[in-house]
Amino acid sequence: MNSTSKLPSHWFVLFTKPRAERKLTEQLLEDGIEAYCPVKIEIKQWSDRKKKIESPLLPSMILVKISSEDRDQVFHRKHALRYLYWLGEPAKVTAEEVENLRSMVEDSQFESHGLKKLKPGEKLDMTSLGFEQVEGTVKFVNANECWIVLEHLGYVVKFKRT
Repeated sequence: MNSTSKLPSHWFVLFTKPRAERKLTEQLLEDGIEAYCPVKIEIKQWSDRKKKIESPLLPSMILVKISSEDRDQVFHRKHALRYLYWLGEPAKVTAEEVENLRSMVEDSQFESHGLKKLKPGEKLDMTSLGFEQVEGTVKFVNANECWIVLEHLGYVVKFKRT
């Protein structure tokens, strides 16, 4: 499959069925296709207990590194739906953005940033959060969370105070 291909690989955003991000990532890795599902730790509360759980940072999406010619190989797995498109082309994510996302998730940097000074419509330089050359726009903010639109990726990232 992809591991034997000599064609250049790119990171693509792949939509998954709901709640199937981690399962599809594991299946694609078994198939020899590099896949990444960034996760965040959340505290969920039930009536009788609180529990820390890992949940996908990008709901119903994973990142897949594969050559453009081999992109259809992911659809051999039933949880893969379609690729994210931007301006009529499959959206590509740079290797630097993926590595920055990995380090941001591993370091939990997004949990330590203050939210009270942000205002909707404000433009943010996302380099302090591990992204390179990515600008975000504050969409929503309150005392506990902030939604930032990442124009380059065409996605909204939600930051929560823990």
